[in-house]
Amino acid sequence: MIRLTRFSGEPFILNADLICYVEERPDTYITLTTGERVVVRESMEEVLRRAVAYQQAKYLLPKSAPVREITDDDQSETS
Repeated sequence: MIRLTRFSGEPFILNADLICYVEERPDTYITLTTGERVVVRESMEEVLRRAVAYQQAKYLLPKSAPVREITDDDQSETS
């Protein structure tokens, strides 16, 4: 579930699993799998960010971890 704001200013919660596609022209339109369309104040990029964060939390997917450089000390410890 993601928190969004209707174009009228009313906050609401959307089941992100129902998002079929998102358009920005210039307002942001979300079309759901049911065929319903919702206009929101958030940008297309923000809707995407929230939907991805929701999916990561739902499936417990790790966020991108920083890559650690392997040093000579690390390699000597495994030998």
